[in-house]
Amino acid sequence: MAQRFGGKFSPSGQQSTRPDGRPTGNSRMTASARVNPVGLRANLMFVPAAILMLFSLGAGASGLVLGLIGAGFWAAAAVMLREGLKAQAAYEARKVARRPALPRKILAGLLCGLGGAVGAWSSEPGVITAALYGVACLGLHLAAFGIDPLSDKGVEGIDEFQSSRVARVVDEAETHLAAMKDAVLRAKDRQVELRVDQFQAVARDLCRTVEEDPRDLTAARKYLTVYLLGARDATVKFADIFARSGNAEARADYLALLDDLEQNFAARNEKLLLEDRGDLNIEIDVLRARLEREGVQLDRPS
Repeated sequence: MAQRFGGKFSPSGQQSTRPDGRPTGNSRMTASARVNPVGLRANLMFVPAAILMLFSLGAGASGLVLGLIGAGFWAAAAVMLREGLKAQAAYEARKVARRPALPRKILAGLLCGLGGAVGAWSSEPGVITAALYGVACLGLHLAAFGIDPLSDKGVEGIDEFQSSRVARVVDEAETHLAAMKDAVLRAKDRQVELRVDQFQAVARDLCRTVEEDPRDLTAARKYLTVYLLGARDATVKFADIFARSGNAEARADYLALLDDLEQNFAARNEKLLLEDRGDLNIEIDVLRARLEREGVQLDRPS
């Protein structure tokens, strides 16, 4: 379905302003959109389950039961695959990440294999035949969608307790951001959706900074929990009001709120990065002084 893009230079677009006349947000309305990791191939995995269920309706009592069981396995595999793809996308988007606790894509492959085995048994009873079909379904599923990440990344030298705390806070932040995205869709205003995407990109930059250095969690925790929770609640209220009445004042106030939040998040992120660079410079100076005391001559940069 086509959607109209609004902006400063579009035919019907005008830059939003605050009540005092100042423009809201950045003049660029581009935002880093996140691609849905669940594609057409994953959604098509529901089709074999539906076909098997339909064909089993005229196969007698035993055939019907076995067909329904096989269709159930395939449907469960499709659901598990969708969740596995989402978990893998979240893992790949982060520089520091733990492997998924539940290997959903592998589990989806096993469920697919069980569904193939049960479906084969319903049409041609036999252990060997069912096993061969099950193994074939498992292999094809893993070949098509791969397996889950099986190792952590970027956690070397990071305290496990601290990284676990960071992971919980970041997961909570991602939940609030996803709720914001879902809520703003009800407003059916493409420019506001893009503005939310832009704010979410800044908020996720702060998440990545905290993941890379868990020591920053204390300074950023309020932003990733309290402020994002407030942003989510404000988005829900705005979407409800704007969907009913199209109130222009509510829209301007909401965009002004996003502007303030984005500036605060960006400033906090920049401050954390500057502090991290300062800590690194101190550690380098301490190490340099120690080496010089040990008689190691270092060439200082000009």
